[in-house]
Amino acid sequence: MDMLTGEQIAAEGLKDWRKLGQGLHARFATKDFPATVRFLAAIADVGEPARVTTGGGFVDLKLISDDAVYRDDEGREHRVEWVTRRDADLAQKISAVAAEQGLTADPASITTIELALDTAHAKAIAPMWAALLTGGTEAHGRGTIGDDVRDALGRVPILWFQDTDEHETPRQRFHLDVWVAPEVAGQRIAAAVAAGGTVVDDSHAPSFTVIADRDGNRACVCTA
Repeated sequence: MDMLTGEQIAAEGLKDWRKLGQGLHARFATKDFPATVRFLAAIADVGEPARVTTGGGFVDLKLISDDAVYRDDEGREHRVEWVTRRDADLAQKISAVAAEQGLTADPASITTIELALDTAHAKAIAPMWAALLTGGTEAHGRGTIGDDVRDALGRVPILWFQDTDEHETPRQRFHLDVWVAPEVAGQRIAAAVAAGGTVVDDSHAPSFTVIADRDGNRACVCTA
């Protein structure tokens, strides 16, 4: 099934959901454990989310297809993990279930973390990182056309590699990509600045804004 573009996802009007990273994410507030169980039982009747996390008064859901089709510039098809029509339709159904049960969505509280490693040798070093993080090399390139490390069990954040030129001068190699809902990106950036951070580059905002701490270590606040 073809992957959906950002514009197509936005056109769906999924008010309870946000695309963070590669998938659709939602958080619904539940007043107690029985309410959580009722909600999970009800959504099981309409579809199966890729990831479900429950906690004190909330249910977090992630929707993503592992058979999304990406077509490169030469027209070749690649199977990747991404949002498809199936996920958008399921998101609508789950929102309807939540509304029927009187549950409120809280998209502003969702955060997704990805790790990024700057390197000129992604293909050579990715297998080691896959084995280190997941115990095997199967996660290298899984669900992507690149060299990302993506654990099938979701135990660790995605590790992706940002291409750089060869260089001799020591520099920061890792940085965090902190994905948040678009409506709270400004608040998150302001909070980081108030805590001593500095905006290094906002030329690509709202897609991403680069923040640095007082030692110069950088991270990105990202939105879809």
